[in-house]
Amino acid sequence: MHVPTICLIAPPAVRAQLAAIAKNGRTPQKRALRVRAVLGLIDRQRPSFIASTLGVSRNQVYLWTKRYLAGGLSALVTDASRPPGRTPLAPEKIAAIVNATLTTTPPAGTHWSSRQLAHAQGVSDAMIRKIWRQHRLQPHRVERFKFSKDPRFVEKLRDIVGVYLNPPDKAVVFCVDAKPNIQALDRTRPLLPLQPGVPERQTHDYRRHGTATLFAAMRVLDGVVIGECYARQRAKEFVRFLTRLEAETDPTLDLHVILDNASAHKSAKVQRWLKRHPRVHFHFTPTSSSWLNLVERWFAEITRQRIRRGTFESVDALVTAITDYLAHYNEAPRPFRWTKDADTILAKIERAKSCPKPSCAGH
Repeated sequence: MHVPTICLIAPPAVRAQLAAIAKNGRTPQKRALRVRAVLGLIDRQRPSFIASTLGVSRNQVYLWTKRYLAGGLSALVTDASRPPGRTPLAPEKIAAIVNATLTTTPPAGTHWSSRQLAHAQGVSDAMIRKIWRQHRLQPHRVERFKFSKDPRFVEKLRDIVGVYLNPPDKAVVFCVDAKPNIQALDRTRPLLPLQPGVPERQTHDYRRHGTATLFAAMRVLDGVVIGECYARQRAKEFVRFLTRLEAETDPTLDLHVILDNASAHKSAKVQRWLKRHPRVHFHFTPTSSSWLNLVERWFAEITRQRIRRGTFESVDALVTAITDYLAHYNEAPRPFRWTKDADTILAKIERAKSCPKPSCAGH
C-alpha cells in the first residue's frame, strides 16, 4: 500500500521563524506540536514518521498541514474557532426540575429515575443527573427513622450522654448488649474462591446448624470488648455474664453499665444480683434508641467482618470463630468516641419533628 508523502517548501526565513517558535519555552505545547509537524514536512520527513515522533495521529498532521497551507503561520499559532455550545438551561427550568424531584412522583411509582424525569421535563438524562448532583438530590435512596415514645426520653438521654462525655470518677463504663440468634449457616457446596475479575461465590441455599447468642461488653475508655456466647438469651445467662464482667474489673472501681430495656435486663434475678453487687450501676437507654449504645456499633463490625459471609458447619464452629475474632480485635482495640452533647441531639430531633413536608429532606 502506497503511503502518500507531503513535501512543503518554505523560504529559509519562514523556516527559521518556525524553528524559533518551536524552541521557545513559552510557546504552548499544543501550538509547538503543530509547528514541529510543519517543520518535519519542510525537512522532507514522512507524515507517519512525524506522527510517531510527536505522539499524534497522521490525520492530525494532515489537518495541521491544511491549516498552514490555507492560512500560513498565523493559522498554526492561533486556535480555530469552535461552534457555540448548547444554551444553558434557564434558572426557572432548573428550579422546576428540582421542585418536581422534591414534591412529585412519577405515575405508578414511588420516586423518579433520571430517565423518567428527563422524559417528563424534556431534557437529557445527563442534565437531570447533573442537576441532582448540584443540589445533592438522591431520590433513589431512602433512610428510615423512629422517634422514641419513652416518657423519660430526655432524662435517659442526658444521663447516658453525660456518662459518655463526663464519666464518673473512680469508675469504668461499659456498653452491654446481646446479639441473639446468630445462625450457624453452612453452604451446601464448597465456596468458589476469589479470582481476578470474579468475586468469591457461595451457594444461595444453606443448612442451619443452630444458633448462638453473643453477650458483649465494650469498655468505653479503650474499646476492649469482653464477650461470651451462650445458647439462649435469658436472665440466667445475663447474670452469668455480669458475674464475669464484675470479676474481670478492678474491684476498687465502680461499674457503670449502659444497656437497653430487654426483659432479661430488668428481671427479678438481675435485681437480686445488683443488690449483692452495689458497685454496679445500670443506665437504661430510652425505648427505640439502640443508637445510644456504642456496643451496637461494634456488633456491626463483627457482623460485617466475620459472621455475615462466614460458613460454619456447627454451632461450635461459630462460637470458635467469634472467640477468635474477639481475641484478634482485643490485640488492638479501637474505641468509639461519643462527640455530640445532649442539647445538640435534642435540637436535631426537634428539627426533624417540625419538618412539615418531605421537601425538607432536600435542604
